[in-house]
Amino acid sequence: MSTEKQQNGEQSFADDLVTTASAELPPRFFDRFMFNLHPADATAPSLILGAGAYPPRNVLDGFVVLSTGVEQRNLRFSTDLDDTDGSSIGPLSWQLLEDNERWGLKLGPNPTGLELDIEWHARTPYWLGRVEVENEGDEPTSFEHLFQSGRYSGTMTLDGQDRDVSGWYGQRDRSRGVRTMSGGQGLHIWYQAQFADYCVGFLLVEDRAGGVLVLDGAIMHESGELDYVAEVKHDLTFTDGNDLVSGTVDVTTKTGRHYVIDADARVGGGFMNGGGYDGQHGKQRGKDFEEFDVYPFDGTVSPRTLGSALTDRCARFECDGEVGYGILEFALSRSSSYSYRPSIG
Repeated sequence: MSTEKQQNGEQSFADDLVTTASAELPPRFFDRFMFNLHPADATAPSLILGAGAYPPRNVLDGFVVLSTGVEQRNLRFSTDLDDTDGSSIGPLSWQLLEDNERWGLKLGPNPTGLELDIEWHARTPYWLGRVEVENEGDEPTSFEHLFQSGRYSGTMTLDGQDRDVSGWYGQRDRSRGVRTMSGGQGLHIWYQAQFADYCVGFLLVEDRAGGVLVLDGAIMHESGELDYVAEVKHDLTFTDGNDLVSGTVDVTTKTGRHYVIDADARVGGGFMNGGGYDGQHGKQRGKDFEEFDVYPFDGTVSPRTLGSALTDRCARFECDGEVGYGILEFALSRSSSYSYRPSIG
């Protein structure tokens, strides 16, 4: 595995989705965005939405995952890419207002009961890397990966009640290229802890023996500074259903700074299976496909019972006495050959 990192300003990321097929694009090419949205105290409701273009397959798809505190409402939609303008699908539409700085997002009437008319604006520089992974017996993974901390303005309407989302936190994630992971993973963490003046953002993937397959990210400061992550250790607590309860990460940066961060992830929800992360992205489903379902928060749904274990959990963080909020994405392998091992201590 190798990665190439690019400082913000050295090379600007072309933020528009690639929606036109060409001979240069590999057959499994994708270009996706994802935004999360939650109150500054990480209480419900929390929202994750996204869309992806797959020009060689003529597919545009998207999703909405809404956690209300008592249940998770999931909406998935797909259509033929050439039947769209490349900036909307189903009830979801988006507009790039300023490259790497501002996006407009709208969500019209749909079965979740949620509607949006909001704007995301950057509060930190973005982190951008290129991940290269050789996959035995499969096409190599090769994709650009960007994430960036921001805040929102605008209005959310949930079950007929309007709510001003001004000041709410939100992380955006962009990935573009070919992403094929052929197995052997044990632990996956995508960590986005929002504090008043900075965000701790990293991606950590370990194999089933605890070895590091991927580690990338940075402390993204509102001042414009990016301090790259050099090492991450962890001690996480999971239920028997592989759901995260709490945990500690110990982050060391390239400049030698040290962040020990505790997380409380008991709020529930964020099961990304509801957004099609069980291998449904990019599948050809014809024009105007849509499906909706609900996961109750009664213990019957967990990362162990769903088609995908990936979970984007809204969490409360604490670092050196300062409280922050954000998303802690996690997944454990369900292989009998794997059991979680902390690396702290």
